[in-house]
This record gives sequence, C-alpha cells and structure tokens, in this order.
Amino acid sequence: MSKIVDLSSPTFPRAPAKAISAQLRVCAIIFALVVIAGTLCALRKDVTQGFDEVAHTSYVASLQQSGEWRPALDKMRMLDPASFRFSEKLNYLNLPSPYYLLLARLGPELEGQPDAIIVHRLMNVAIVVLGLAAILTIGLLLRSSDLELYAYVVPIGAIPILAPLAGSINNDNAAFLGGALALLGAWQLVAAKRTMWLYVALGGVLIASWAKLTGLMLSGGMLGCVFLWLLWRRRFQQEWILPIVVATLLAAVPYFILMLQYGSPTPNTPGRIEMFVSGAHTAGWDAAPRLSPVHYTIFFIGQFIEQWMPSLSARSALNYSMLLIPIVTALFAGTGTILSLLRIRRGEEGPLDVIVSAGSIAGLATFFIHIAFSYKQHLAYGWMLDAYPRYYLPLIAIVPLATLSLLASISDTRARSALAGFLIAGPIIFRLLGAPIG
Repeated sequence: MSKIVDLSSPTFPRAPAKAISAQLRVCAIIFALVVIAGTLCALRKDVTQGFDEVAHTSYVASLQQSGEWRPALDKMRMLDPASFRFSEKLNYLNLPSPYYLLLARLGPELEGQPDAIIVHRLMNVAIVVLGLAAILTIGLLLRSSDLELYAYVVPIGAIPILAPLAGSINNDNAAFLGGALALLGAWQLVAAKRTMWLYVALGGVLIASWAKLTGLMLSGGMLGCVFLWLLWRRRFQQEWILPIVVATLLAAVPYFILMLQYGSPTPNTPGRIEMFVSGAHTAGWDAAPRLSPVHYTIFFIGQFIEQWMPSLSARSALNYSMLLIPIVTALFAGTGTILSLLRIRRGEEGPLDVIVSAGSIAGLATFFIHIAFSYKQHLAYGWMLDAYPRYYLPLIAIVPLATLSLLASISDTRARSALAGFLIAGPIIFRLLGAPIG
C-alpha cells in the first residue's frame, strides 16, 4: 500500500507558466469580492450592530474634539448612536491612539454628523484590502498548482467576519494590515533573503502593534520566532540588529505611555469597569458562581469557535453542525504545524515550515495569555464576553498555510484531492449555512 503521509520537506506540483495568469485572476476575483462586500457593509451597516463600533467611532470623535494626539481614556465619553452627540456615558476602550489619530486627522468630523461615518468606514475598507493583497501575494509566491492555491486563498476570502469588520471603524482592521505585511515580509526574508523584506516585516509589526496589544504579541511574536530560526541556521545578518532594536522600541512606545499614564498597558478605566459591572449584572453573571480555570477555558474555546461567525439570531441545529467545519480545519492546521516542526527538527524545512511554525507558536502563546487575562475579568466581575476571533486576524493566514503543510505532505493522490476539496468547499459551505439567514 502506498505511503499516504510523507514527512520530507513539502513540495507542490509546479504551476505551468500559463497557469500563473489564471491564478492571478482568481486572486483578483477574491480581492474584488471582499472589496465589494466590505463597501456594501460600510454603506448599510447599523452602527450599533457588532464590533463595538460606537465605542471606536467615539474614540475618533474624541480626538477630533480635543485636537490632542492622545485622549484621556479615563474621561473619554461615548457618542449617542442616533444623534452622534457626546453623551455622559464613559467610553470603555483602553487602546493606544495611533489608529484613531489617523482617522481623526484624515476623515471628516464625526460629532453631530452621522453620515460622516461612511467616509471613515471606507478608509477601513482600504486598510483591510491592502492587508488582503499582502496575504494573497503570499499565495502567489508559493508557485503551487491551482489546487493548493485555491486551498489557501478561498478560506481567506470566505472569512465570515472579514468584510463586515472591514466596513466598520475598528482597530482590528489596522492590526490585520500590519500582521499581513509582517507575514509577507517574514516569508520573503526567509525565502529571498533580502534585507528590504526585513523592513516590510518590521513595518507590519509597527502597524499591528500601534493598533492593539494583541497585534504586537501576534506579529511581533511571529517575527521574533523567525529571527530565532535565522540565528539557529546562521542566516541572521548583524546589520539587522539596529533596525530591529529601533522597531522594537517604537512598537513599545504606546504601551510605555499607557504605563506612565495609567500604570498598565491595558488599564481598567472607569468606563471599562462600568461596562464589566453593568454588563455582568444585566446578564446575571455577577451573582453566578465563578467557573474554575478548566471550565472557563472550555467555555472560552467554545465561544471562540461560535464567534467565528457572529449571529444576532438563535442558531438552528444545522447552523451548529456547521461549526464542525472550522473545528476540523483547525485540526488539519494543527497536524500541518506538527509536520512543519518535525521538518525543522530534521533540518529539512522550507519557508512554509518556518512561517507556519513561527506563526503557530505566537498564536498559541497569545491565545493562552488571552484566556488567562480574560479569566481575571471573569473572577473579578463575572464577565463572560471576550472570546473574539477577530483579535487573531493579524495571523489568520497561518491557518490555511498550516493546512497546506499537511496537504503538501500527502502523497496519495485521492487523499490529497479529498483534503483539498474540503479546504476549498468547507469555508464556502460554512459561510452559507453557519448562521441564520437574515
């Protein structure tokens, strides 16, 4: 019987030259679909529905009102979503200001002008599609056959939260762009060994870091792991030290400022505490027994999977059954990551293995820190809402890349085609049936 899984360095059937233009067209179609979907969301979305958009919009408006480069987080107020006038309700965001400052300076005034949000949303669509272009470029750099390319790009284009988030004011969009650039730069740094790609990767880390702390942890952690691999394989260049040190210091600046101002890089401001207390009381969580660490971790993972496609309506049995698709995909990605780590251990790795391993290590470390941080809020306030997959969009491309690591290792043609078919069709089916329609 033929061997199904080959542990040697992954190779893809090379795409003929004439197929490259066809692959480029497919990427262009996916790119265009996301642009259209994101734009439609920007034009039609209710500001109160999802992604904390009122809070993020209020942050931008606060900077416009004050004219300062950073707000007083402990005094920042929320806009009324109907009138776009500031209310007495405190804003609960505790995030660094660069992303919001960009929108505040480039976009129209928001206070008292609800229609101005459209321009700010379209700016976010532009931010996301730039990140999408970087991620799709990695797929083209694989120079794989059509099957492998589609198994990579279709899941990216079918991310349920990508277009709705793109059409919203949200710092996760900037983190997505930064993470995508960091991945592209890291890929080319490993594959092409050109210093220019170091600056692309570091620039991506800066963008992601200045957007949010998880952006720093994910993209910075991934690139840090790549640097460790380069040192291990004696491919690290001494001239890279200075730009890395400078970028590290710049990435830390917003959090150093928050530490000086509030004593924490993620301060629990009065508005944030008010959100925890009132939200937990409304849901009845404050009076409920606190979960144990194990039970909370299980709950968190379950919520994380369910929130891959958020829904305001109750899910049916069919909708819930569709959650098996991202679960199985994650298992395939985990298997691919293990195979990549084994290749690195054997000294037979390629760029795919390095990036998959580095991204997976950074992603898992961030995930468990996320759970621990969220558990503290649960113990203190009973809070149960923090398992948001959108926080991990900076490294979301690692999942399909990891499945490619598995796919490239399968030597049996039928098994390989079956897996590729699932990786291509699964995200589309989940997008159609994973949540109630309407």
